[in-house]
Amino acid sequence: MDGLSYRSAGIAVRADLAAAHLRAWRRLAAPGTWLDAARRVAIAAETRAARDCAYCAECKAALSPYRVPGWHRSATDLPGNVVEVVHRIATDPGRLTRAWFDSAMASGIEETEFVETVGVAATTIAVDVFCRAIGVPPHPLPPPQPGEPPRTRPTGAKAGPAWVAMLAPEDRTAEEACLDGVYVSPDPTFIRRALSLVPREAAGLFDMVDAQYLPGRLIPDVAGRYRAIDRAQMELIAGRVSAINMCFY
Repeated sequence: MDGLSYRSAGIAVRADLAAAHLRAWRRLAAPGTWLDAARRVAIAAETRAARDCAYCAECKAALSPYRVPGWHRSATDLPGNVVEVVHRIATDPGRLTRAWFDSAMASGIEETEFVETVGVAATTIAVDVFCRAIGVPPHPLPPPQPGEPPRTRPTGAKAGPAWVAMLAPEDRTAEEACLDGVYVSPDPTFIRRALSLVPREAAGLFDMVDAQYLPGRLIPDVAGRYRAIDRAQMELIAGRVSAINMCFY
C-alpha cells in the first residue's frame, strides 16, 4: 500500500494529490467508524465490479431503473442488500430515490453504515477515475488491517432535509473535531454536511477533495489561481461533469 504512486504516469502528478490518494487508500484499509476493514475493502471491490455488471447496465439504459428484473453480478461475498446499494451508487446515483433508500434501510442496513458505505464508494470512484483519466492502471486494493470499529454516533446528529441525519456545526462536540477541516464556514453547505453522521468518513473524503479541487477556505476566492488552470476553467469542467452525472447540487 505504501507503494501507491504515479511515477509510471506519462504526466506529472502533484505531490500533494498523490499524498492525498495514499492517505485515502490507507483509510480504506483501516477499520472505519461502523464497518471493519474487510467490509470497507470489499465495498471498494464491489464498487469496481459494478462497472462490469450487466444488470447495472440494463438498469442504466432503462427509463425506470427499478422496473428491470434481475440480479447484480457480485465480485465479493457481501450481502445482496449491500451489493444493491453499492452498485446503484456506483452506476446510477442520479436516479436514486427516497423509496429506494427506505427499502435499503428496511433490508437491515443501518443509517450509519449506509453513510460510511457511500464514503467508501465515493473515495474508490474518485481515485479510480483519476487513474483512468491519466492512463494508469487502478491501484491494487489494500489488504484489510485488523481492528474493530468504535461504532460511535454523534450525539448531536439530527434528522433534517436529507435522507440521513446530519450534524450541524453548532451541535458538534469535541468528539467531532475532525470536522473542523470540513466545516470551513459558520454555515457549511449541505454537501459538506452530507456524511457528517460519520464524521471520520466526511473528514477523510474532504481531505481528498481539498487536493483534487480546492481547500474549502480558498473556495470563496474566485479570482485566485491555485491550480494549473484558473477558477473559471475549473468550474466549467465541474459544471459539465455534474450535468453528465445528473448531479443537481
